[in-house]
Amino acid sequence: MINVDRIYQRVLTLANKEQRGYITPQEFNILANQAQMDIFEQYFYDLNQFRRTPGNDTVHADMVDMLEEKIGIFETTQTLLLIVSPLDENIVAGNLASLGTLYRLSSVRSGNIIMESVSKKDFRMFLNSPLTAPTATRPIYIVDRVNSTIQISGFDVDATGVPLLTEADIDYIQSPREVNWTYTVVGGKALYNGAAGQDFDLHPSEETELVLKILTLAGFTLKDQDLLQLAASEDMKNTQQEKQ
Repeated sequence: MINVDRIYQRVLTLANKEQRGYITPQEFNILANQAQMDIFEQYFYDLNQFRRTPGNDTVHADMVDMLEEKIGIFETTQTLLLIVSPLDENIVAGNLASLGTLYRLSSVRSGNIIMESVSKKDFRMFLNSPLTAPTATRPIYIVDRVNSTIQISGFDVDATGVPLLTEADIDYIQSPREVNWTYTVVGGKALYNGAAGQDFDLHPSEETELVLKILTLAGFTLKDQDLLQLAASEDMKNTQQEKQ
């Protein structure tokens, strides 16, 4: 994690170096959350890119290892309760909203069995065909992002027809929590209130990148082209160094 107050103070110092303007706590929180999500989402694009290029034997210099370490901060597992779908007795469903801020599913498991993710079209086709119908040893699932649910088919039932599959282990990547620089006013001055604040969830190595991205966004807010160009130039330089 990265201390939100340290980042805010660095941003204020750099932004005010030439009297460019003051970034309010409300403005900072908006910019900080945008910057954090930009960095977080870029991990997955970079990981896809670097997996296509040869790595090296030095763990601390291998980009794939470094990116997986950064993403690993957000990996978690929770057990999801399942109930029979009111629309189809061959399907059990779970509420993904109960997992919190889910960004991407990694796998869905029942014991040692890993379920197969399929499209909505294939899901219905498999259910309607005796030859491809899912089983307890080959279950399938789909994710409904609109309703934030997961639907699973392929399970055994007891003597009364009740599914024996009542829960599933969900491995997933959660989104970063929303950054919040909170404060109390003392003597007419806003002082950081760490007890109510929320730090950045990113890897500590992203501290400089965070400052540069926030400054870039602040350049738009303050309508300062010099600040915008300076921060964007430094950000591009760091990116080029990482991808060489």
